[in-house]
Amino acid sequence: MIRPISDDIRYIGVDDATLDLFENQYDVPEGMSYNSYLILDEKTAVLDTSDDRTADEWLRNLEGALDGRQPDYLIVHHMEPDHSACAATLLERYPGLTLVATAPAIKMLPQFFEQAALEGRTRAVGEGDTLPLGKHTLQFLLAPMVHWPEVMMSFDQTDKVLFSADAFGKFGALEQTGGLWCTPEMDWACEARRYYFNICGKYGAQVQRVLAKVAPLGVQTICPLHGPMLRDTLAEALHLYGIWSSYGVETPGIFVAYASIHGGTAAAAERLAEMLREKGCPKVVTTDLCRCDIAEAVEDAFRYGTLVVAASSYDAGLFPPMHDFLWHLQIKGWQKRRAAVIENGSWAPSAGRVMTEMLSAMKDVQLVGEKITLRSRMHAADVPALEALADALLAG
Repeated sequence: MIRPISDDIRYIGVDDATLDLFENQYDVPEGMSYNSYLILDEKTAVLDTSDDRTADEWLRNLEGALDGRQPDYLIVHHMEPDHSACAATLLERYPGLTLVATAPAIKMLPQFFEQAALEGRTRAVGEGDTLPLGKHTLQFLLAPMVHWPEVMMSFDQTDKVLFSADAFGKFGALEQTGGLWCTPEMDWACEARRYYFNICGKYGAQVQRVLAKVAPLGVQTICPLHGPMLRDTLAEALHLYGIWSSYGVETPGIFVAYASIHGGTAAAAERLAEMLREKGCPKVVTTDLCRCDIAEAVEDAFRYGTLVVAASSYDAGLFPPMHDFLWHLQIKGWQKRRAAVIENGSWAPSAGRVMTEMLSAMKDVQLVGEKITLRSRMHAADVPALEALADALLAG
């Protein structure tokens, strides 16, 4: 679709409503948008392209928005194929086009486009470099590891628009989730949070550095590579990114995640959750790791300040769904949290040892209360220990 962002800036991105897995791992029941933009000035600039899946529709959008003009520049903020897949096609179609990107991105180009004729067709830009287009001037901000090393953002100094690459993105096709613009009524945070912690969660320090660069610019609009444009809800999005990237607690509460083979561990985890609610915990969320979307479980672990993990022992170790969950937390940089452990084992409990080792390897994780060991099922004798753990969790 072609939509105005300002007098001279057009949205020319596409929706992929049939995509089921983003990056072949994240469930996207409402599809995905691949955002791209066009600045029409004395010089014309295309900002990013599209995924191969939607290349034909994107090219039609571009040609329609150009209305016979020739593009002068292709700005590549991020080399990942869902944004740059059409770059070689554009270079071939428009002989006068110059591709503008960071030096690391230009180095990557032959990896994706082996046959593309690149000599004399690229321009490397660095921190603070500018590209005058006429009335509009783009200022470039390097954003390495948000979430690839070659990433940059660009800021239109005239309309105060930040083209933020993957930052401030969210899952979901635009037409499926409310349209081009994020409104105060839209639940932007839910899928933006799941997107952030699973895509960028490991790189909080790098996101913080970019936020510091953005703060003095007076940004009025953010145009990300996925999801709706931010204007009326800009302040809230910046506020949440500040919390998320500093690993702060967004919502007071406790997240209870369990992995149960025959139901005994699940019953104990749900009983603990009931106790926490009865004792006045502001928010208690439970998740069955054997059935949930692991990306949502990761999101909730980052959202709340305290995590309880309850799992069965398995092959002298840990039941795989819990091991997978804790491994995801490790690689995404989960930190600055409190955690408690409940294990179950019918003859040789081992889950608690593995969970404790994995949690202890993470940064600034405080283990709370005594580890609880169940034997096959929760028994009446286990209830006082659960009560004591609930009190310890609420005491922090």
